[in-house]
Amino acid sequence: MNGAEALIATALNEGIEVCFANPGTTEMPMVAALDSVPGMRGVLFLHENAATGAADGYARMAGKPAMTMLHLGPGMMNGLANLHNARRARSPVFNVIGEHASWHVRSDPLLNTDIETVARTVHGYVKENLGASTVAMDTAQTIAEAMAQGGRSGTLILPHDAQLDDAGDTIPVRRALEPASFSSGHVIEAARRIRAGKSALFLGGDGLSEDALMLAGRIAAGAGVALICETFVARMEKGADLPAPIKLPYRLEDAVALLEQFETVVIAGTSRPVAFFGYPGGASHLTKEDQAVTLAVPGDDVTGALAALADELSAPDARAPRSGSLPDMPAGPIDGAAMSAVIANLQPEGAIVMDEGLTSAAAYHAFSDNSPRFTHMQLTGGAIGEGPGAATGAAIACPDRKVINFQADGSGAYSVQALWTQARQNLDVVTVVAANRRYNILGFELERAGIQNPGPTALSMIDLGSPHLDWVKIGEGFGVQGVSVDTAEGLAQALADALEVKGPRLIEAVMA
Repeated sequence: MNGAEALIATALNEGIEVCFANPGTTEMPMVAALDSVPGMRGVLFLHENAATGAADGYARMAGKPAMTMLHLGPGMMNGLANLHNARRARSPVFNVIGEHASWHVRSDPLLNTDIETVARTVHGYVKENLGASTVAMDTAQTIAEAMAQGGRSGTLILPHDAQLDDAGDTIPVRRALEPASFSSGHVIEAARRIRAGKSALFLGGDGLSEDALMLAGRIAAGAGVALICETFVARMEKGADLPAPIKLPYRLEDAVALLEQFETVVIAGTSRPVAFFGYPGGASHLTKEDQAVTLAVPGDDVTGALAALADELSAPDARAPRSGSLPDMPAGPIDGAAMSAVIANLQPEGAIVMDEGLTSAAAYHAFSDNSPRFTHMQLTGGAIGEGPGAATGAAIACPDRKVINFQADGSGAYSVQALWTQARQNLDVVTVVAANRRYNILGFELERAGIQNPGPTALSMIDLGSPHLDWVKIGEGFGVQGVSVDTAEGLAQALADALEVKGPRLIEAVMA
């Protein structure tokens, strides 16, 4: 095998099944190896940030990495925003970055960049291959590192000559993952603090899986503990009979007001909550230092820690009965609440909802508490433009489940190229675009900055009109059939129609 073939063979042996790619000249041996070493599904993207977003969405749903194939340093730079989001989601991603031939790079060719420095900006593991003989070992090591620490980016920089040279026929034996554990001391301290006063469980990461939520519900019912989840969840099981944590509000003052009701906030599966931005006179951490107690951090056995905490508290194996219903179906002009209500009412059981609706989706978390069982994913790192790519990756990971991408228009324009991949792969994704035709969140931030009467230039910086984005034409240009609606009734009919068919569809919801 040459080095490129050794890479693909080793990745397959490590359980990698999909390669999300936007290759160039330096990756052509790897492109050829996708045929000479059968078994890896190659999925082409028109832009790297859509590919890395797909790798994030795939990892969240599959629980293991996909491979990305990116072209030199500039290709990785194009994909960095969604690798940042993947880091915040704690998603394992295996990046392979083609590099110039080792004998050529020293001449500083036009596309030469410091790939290692670029790769380290997403705080993962980086390995620069030094020759074909170590490609297989380097591949196995990088994939193992991507699965470490609860999930992160593992990046292998692979020179062109190492891809072409003979690598031998030995594939490393697949290594077993280290089992996750938790601290019994943390469990005992959390139980002591819960008994001492009014407490909340702050859940994130693996703490939002089905098993973890059922245990959290048991603790809540048995010990009178409130349940709160992260503002932006990587993956949360929701709906029907599952416990429904309160979402930590985005707005600083609201988040602080919620948390200060509790003497103790027990943190499980995430870290101590931090304000999205630093505002003058505001706090960074949203809990006082002596208020927060860590039960389990990302990478720990969060479910095991919650089970031990429930036993320590002698919480009965039962949960308080839930009450509630879906919101009424709206009528008339479309706003964010109407969009949230329509989706919450119509989404089928087993759906995956990739939610990058941002301000338009503010009501969706609460509205969907009583939807049929589904998986909720969100933009995790604040770098907008993840929704279309992540929905694409989720659909590839779970081809038998309907994916709904609840998408803001401004952020959707960042990675709209993912629609082409959805059409090419005939993926079962319904994209519902909240077309408010402005960067609405920036209007909110102008107010937060004390700018009550912004001038015409400032207003032009948050306006997406003149001309507005025609999402139906954009979708059709990429091969996705679409329809535009401007009433809640029209949205409900369009969504019901889209959910009845397989394959990608787009709905532009023009908001009042």
